[in-house]
Amino acid sequence: MLTVQQFTFNPLAENTFILYNEMQECCIIDPGCYFGNERNELKEFIQEKGLRPKYLLNTHGHLDHVFGNRFIADTYGLKPHLHEKEKQVFDFAPVSALRWGLPFDPYKGDCIFLREGDTVRLGNDLLTVLFTPGHSPGHISYYCNAQDFVIAGDVLFRESIGRTDLPGGDFDTLQRSIKEQLYVLPNDTLVYTGHGPETTIGHEKVHNPFVRA
Repeated sequence: MLTVQQFTFNPLAENTFILYNEMQECCIIDPGCYFGNERNELKEFIQEKGLRPKYLLNTHGHLDHVFGNRFIADTYGLKPHLHEKEKQVFDFAPVSALRWGLPFDPYKGDCIFLREGDTVRLGNDLLTVLFTPGHSPGHISYYCNAQDFVIAGDVLFRESIGRTDLPGGDFDTLQRSIKEQLYVLPNDTLVYTGHGPETTIGHEKVHNPFVRA
């Protein structure tokens, strides 16, 4: 069984997640740790819980979700997992960060590409890759069917949705991703979002003003 630990990092208030099981295996999703104290907080949590990081997973490549990729790679020897269509966004993040006045040292090694329907196994627990573009061209979400939760990145927020005015964004594509990939999940599915509080699929189908079921 997976336990979900959420951290909120960097000036853009991005949500970083650590998922871990009873065997102390864990995956790190969207490490947005920018400042030294944020990197220390993440590392100390892993040490205190006695966790063994197995995967570095990214939902997408925007700067606030990849600030900590190099730190995680250097510390734990992990390669980022993302969708191949997101690689261009991923590579552009350092340039985008300069425009935001948030320079950082990016990860520069090899990446592992995930496709729709792939599974990430952590012990006996599985995460299924959902292809959810629209906020960015290769955005993916990670769904745990056994425990009814999804790490949705910047696709769906509580009564809101991700921006579509950034390069590679498209509202019609995002709307389709939400309706065809997320709104088909059970209503009580817990949605862990890339910014802000969690929500549920059922709540968004009724109350989200941007994409109604």
